[in-house]
Amino acid sequence: MDCCADSWRRLSDSEGEETAPEHRSPLLGHRGAFWKNAMGFWLLGLCNNFSYVVMLSAAHDILKHQRTPGNHSHAVLLADILPTLLIKLLAPFGLHLVPYSPRVLISGVCAAGSFILVAFSQSVGTSLCGVVLASISSGLGEITFLSLTSFYPRAVISWWSSGTGGAGLLGALSYLGLTQAGLSPQHTLLSMLGIPALLLASYFLLLTSPAAQDPGGEEEAETAAQQPLMSNEPPESKADSSSGLSLQERWTVFKSLLPHIIPLVLVYFAEYFINQGLFELLFFRNTSLTHAEQYRWYQMLYQAGVFASRSSLRCYRIRYTWALALLQCLNLGFLMAAVWFNFLPSIYLVFLITLYEGLLGGAAYVNTFHNIALETSDKHREFAMTAACISDTLGISLSGAVALPLHDFLCRL
Repeated sequence: MDCCADSWRRLSDSEGEETAPEHRSPLLGHRGAFWKNAMGFWLLGLCNNFSYVVMLSAAHDILKHQRTPGNHSHAVLLADILPTLLIKLLAPFGLHLVPYSPRVLISGVCAAGSFILVAFSQSVGTSLCGVVLASISSGLGEITFLSLTSFYPRAVISWWSSGTGGAGLLGALSYLGLTQAGLSPQHTLLSMLGIPALLLASYFLLLTSPAAQDPGGEEEAETAAQQPLMSNEPPESKADSSSGLSLQERWTVFKSLLPHIIPLVLVYFAEYFINQGLFELLFFRNTSLTHAEQYRWYQMLYQAGVFASRSSLRCYRIRYTWALALLQCLNLGFLMAAVWFNFLPSIYLVFLITLYEGLLGGAAYVNTFHNIALETSDKHREFAMTAACISDTLGISLSGAVALPLHDFLCRL
């Protein structure tokens, strides 16, 4: 929060001095721009992942009620992962040619389309198309908004990450709450069509004109604070945009990102291996909770840990994210042993480990992208953010390829 801190220091230095109103207003405008952008990125993170979480839960419910033969969980997982993986693999090569505003519009339209398709679905194919649209919306949105942070003070990375963490918790809670209150999955989805609209409003009406990491003057800050992004110079036209990078430069930057990408891939591989392959097998009979209730508690505590740690960058920062990858892999090994040998005496130990798992995953995400923003030049930062986005999806994809067969094998045993 460099620009905010500088503003407060200038305020402190001027205490006790008589300042003309015209000299105070640019400073207030600077602070106003910072908080508008911070809240804008928090809402973008919330809306981008909120739609995805809610729609995926609803797709599972609606598929159950369609009474079609067979287990479609693997099909849902593929429809969920593959579009995002494809987008993130191709994004570093050509997505920079598409302006930000059309990308945001496509993301919002796909999110709304996923709600409508799944809500009115009468077949498995239609429901899976809704999952695909949600995956496109979430993947394209994450790449777009993380790349966009390169034109704003680095503090907005923390706000974006906090919003994405809150989406997992609030999305699951809101869907569960509305369905428990008596709304059908279809009506619950239709009631949430305001979320894509809020995403578009946050981008076009709340974000201010992109400014450099170290704003040049108070007049520029005041102007940025007064004008929404819709009415200002788009990021694509700024001199430090990565659109002019050669293929060789992109490859060099990508290789320099591997120390950040590999630990994040390992973190997501381990945690989604736990979530997809082990949670359902960690069943305790010495508790009043049913099997389904135990699984929901695992997911809720995991999301709570993710939200807390993705919001923690303003409190502490972790430079060596490989340590988080090591700890998450130890988590995976311990829980695999617990499933195989059944030595854990109480579900509350698993509750603590699940919360800890979420804390590690969320901390790895926010610190990885913050470290990339710190260590890359202005010219390379936009591309670096785009390229590093593959980390989480690659880890999830690899874990799905291994965890699902292992889960079925352990169930047969």
